[in-house]
Amino acid sequence: MTWPVPDVSIIIVNWNTRQLLLDCLASLPAATCGIEAEIWVVDNGSRDGSVAAVARHFPDVFIIANPDNRGFATANNQAIRASSGRYVMLLNSDTIARPGSIQRLVHFLDTHPQVGVVGPRLLNADGTLQPSWALFPNLLTELTGKKIRWRRRYPTVDGSPAYETDWLDGAAMVLRREVLKQVGLLDESYFMYTEEVDWCYRIKRAGWPICYLPTADIVHFGGQSSKQAATRMKAELYFSKLRFFAKHYGQGTARLLGHGLQMIFFLKATIGSLLIACSGGRHTVGKHFVRDGGLLWAAIGRRVQQPVLPERF
Repeated sequence: MTWPVPDVSIIIVNWNTRQLLLDCLASLPAATCGIEAEIWVVDNGSRDGSVAAVARHFPDVFIIANPDNRGFATANNQAIRASSGRYVMLLNSDTIARPGSIQRLVHFLDTHPQVGVVGPRLLNADGTLQPSWALFPNLLTELTGKKIRWRRRYPTVDGSPAYETDWLDGAAMVLRREVLKQVGLLDESYFMYTEEVDWCYRIKRAGWPICYLPTADIVHFGGQSSKQAATRMKAELYFSKLRFFAKHYGQGTARLLGHGLQMIFFLKATIGSLLIACSGGRHTVGKHFVRDGGLLWAAIGRRVQQPVLPERF
């Protein structure tokens, strides 16, 4: 028997977010009403019973259970290779897809075949807007921590609102499978963070527009996995930024970014030391500044000296 090809393969990477994951999965039937979807959960060595809970409550979901945390890019690539949908959707476990949202994203790609990637409007838990689009990063944006939220109106076939931008937040994005065949999968040399920026950079360079669709809403709680290992995740964030700069802008620009970040974290550690001294050693925020600033200053210094790892799919 020949089974129909799913319209979209929804891929969710999970690490110890059991209840959020179950809530995310429960929202998908209404979000995909009218289209065929297959759902994949890739678990990165969770210890909270996530795999057993998904198998029990959602028996139709495909599960890949890794024995350890292999990172966001590697885990997504595992399911992308195994999936069969016309489109591939990356979806964070800490999201709730609103009714009809994923169907609208799929319909947009169906009616705009020249578009390579589309993302929804992300909302905070209180319903306020969570900006999820931006220009590609540069030294100024990374050293100030301020993204340039640029977008321009994209001409749609029915006149409905859509916008073209440089990159979209990887919490929720739908990609055309032909794009992946052309530019490759996520770069697995990124453990966590910036891998979607890298992907969008390669996709945009290949000539595919990347669009933001404000009529498709998905709630994103944000940072639920990374909160479990905050300092390590901060280091991974900056390591990924350095990799992106070295890979796409050159090693010299990456060193400039690294030295600039080191200055910022040295200043942070110094301020923390002053706060501790002025409070007789009892300033909690000061202690955090010293710890994080010192660790990140040292970690970035080591990473800047290392060669850029080759791209891995």
